Amino acid sequence: MLRAVLLSSCVVLAGVPAVAQSPSSPRPAEAVSLAGVPLYPPDPIPNRATLEADLALAQSVYSTAQPEAMITIGRRHAHLWHYREAIDWFTKGIARYPNDARMYRHRGHRYITTRKFDLARADLEKAVALIEGTPDAVEPDGAPNPSGIPRSTLHFNVWYHLGLTYYLQGDFAKAVEAYRACLLVSKNDDALVATSDWLWMALMRLGRKDEAAKVLEPIVPTMDILENGAYHRRLLMYKGVEAPEALLGAANTDPTTVATQGYGVGNYFLVTGDRDRARRVFAQVTAGPGWNAFGFIAAEADLARMR
Repeated sequence: MLRAVLLSSCVVLAGVPAVAQSPSSPRPAEAVSLAGVPLYPPDPIPNRATLEADLALAQSVYSTAQPEAMITIGRRHAHLWHYREAIDWFTKGIARYPNDARMYRHRGHRYITTRKFDLARADLEKAVALIEGTPDAVEPDGAPNPSGIPRSTLHFNVWYHLGLTYYLQGDFAKAVEAYRACLLVSKNDDALVATSDWLWMALMRLGRKDEAAKVLEPIVPTMDILENGAYHRRLLMYKGVEAPEALLGAANTDPTTVATQGYGVGNYFLVTGDRDRARRVFAQVTAGPGWNAFGFIAAEADLARMR
């Protein structure tokens, strides 16, 4: 999972907090928040020298003209918060390999990051069509977990990101369909908790509480979780095992974890009837630094709908 890092300032537009860096940044904005605030890479980027060396190594093998090289270069740009360059590389990949679902899957992911949901939807629906009837394959991690064991596959990532796109657009019925398909290719506990979490939230938005309760049945405190601990804790909260306050505790310092757990808490308040508290938690999430996290983007989308 790509780890978010601190940005330099926080601004408020139309009552919706969003993070932005000083306009003096040497790079243009990588995205614009749903509240209209330009979003910049952090300065400095921790481990920048290592990340730039990784990018240079990936670029050195581009002459092989293999799709894997183009994908790696795009992903390395994304690790440096260069989302525009990442999208450009995946676009080049699509031009060269128009039937490679991986190109659409990765570009769709970065269209989500940059809040271009219609473009993400088109790419990921195209990827679904391309993977139909094909064998699944483990997808190498761009940023490996501490165990160094990849936990996702191409089919999982296509359905997962498509479901997220539908969810962010407020198309919860389509999100449920996508996450039902994603469950079929969620072959380990990390994949299971990530898929189950968004599926539960989408079902609750539709008022389908009985179905949502069944999603929680396989979720237990002891699971084989290597990287999606935040999703696991959210699901345990939905079951009543964890308290919402515990997920918002001061012990959480990683911006991606803060955004992920915070969004789950805000959504929990929203679907259980406490709209005002939900709004406050969503605002807390979007006042944080992790603007590239899915929870941050989802909080932006909900705040926009709540205005």
